[in-house]
Amino acid sequence: MNKLDQFFSSLPEWSVAMAVVISLFILLLVVKKFILLRVGKVTARTSFYYDKLLVKVISFPLTLCLLALTIKLSEHVVVYFDVEADFSMFNSTARLLIVAALVLFIDGFLTGTVGHYAEKSSTLKSSSSIMQGVTRALILGLGVLIILGTMGIAITPVIASLGITSLAVALALQPTLTNFFSGVQLVIDKPIRVGDFIELESGEQGFVDKIGWRTTWIRMLPNNFIIIPNSVLSQSKIINYYYPEKQLSVPVEVGVHYDSDLEHVERVTLEVARDILRTHKWGVPDYQTFVIFHTFDSSSINFTVMLRAQEYFNRFFIKSEFIKALHQRFKEEGITIPYPIRAINYEQEKSNSSGDTKIAD
Repeated sequence: MNKLDQFFSSLPEWSVAMAVVISLFILLLVVKKFILLRVGKVTARTSFYYDKLLVKVISFPLTLCLLALTIKLSEHVVVYFDVEADFSMFNSTARLLIVAALVLFIDGFLTGTVGHYAEKSSTLKSSSSIMQGVTRALILGLGVLIILGTMGIAITPVIASLGITSLAVALALQPTLTNFFSGVQLVIDKPIRVGDFIELESGEQGFVDKIGWRTTWIRMLPNNFIIIPNSVLSQSKIINYYYPEKQLSVPVEVGVHYDSDLEHVERVTLEVARDILRTHKWGVPDYQTFVIFHTFDSSSINFTVMLRAQEYFNRFFIKSEFIKALHQRFKEEGITIPYPIRAINYEQEKSNSSGDTKIAD
């Protein structure tokens, strides 16, 4: 014991004070870890989202708060060991840590909230990364200004300098900023949403996979991507096959022989169409299908049958099944779908030739 006392007495007072402060901080971290683990186990058994979010985002800000508390307690330790120190620096550092912890906590909480509602809201789901990025930029920007004010730095000249700097950066990053704000416009205006099936002005079709900061990703049917700058997409003409709803009409063109009984043709066609819409998994059973005769063509009387599919991509299957079923039913009913033909009337031509000969005589 005497040797141990001699050892501690031989140490400088500042090193002993530092060891006490570090030990105190480590003890507080252990207590924080234990409490968060216990609270985390409790919140894991609940269906409420925000308690889990609080446990997730509070860890690092709480560490900064414990560090600020340790710095404040270190003042008493320094006084006890009679070590000279600048207490004003201690107070300033503790305030900065508290402000930084508060800013980081608000940033994590709001960002997590936006991410949570992005799964439920079609507006945020279109581009949750943009909304989270804007939220984080605003919070961290305000946090930096508050920290500068806490440090005693005048904010007004800083804001003025930021204005000039922002103008220069905006000019340098004009294409990037144009794409960014075009992405924000797409999110707010919602001409397209993630998951929509669209057709671009250039003719490509695909599902909207992601609306990012600069570009929008569209997955085509062959499973490759078209990556379009947001500024280009926002100024293009787009057909959105999922807006205002996914269901859409599927017109099918059919032609029958001139000798056909059109009333019978219409009745048979409607029976086949209703059966397909009722039995096919992509059909709309309650849709009132109809037939419109519209053209006396060169070899057939043409009409349009209007079907209804659950969504655009399914229309191919509905149309295919209807054509097969209608073709089979027409065979059974004796209804002819004519080949394209051209008839030459020799009698009419002979009559015209005889008339020309008489005139010549």
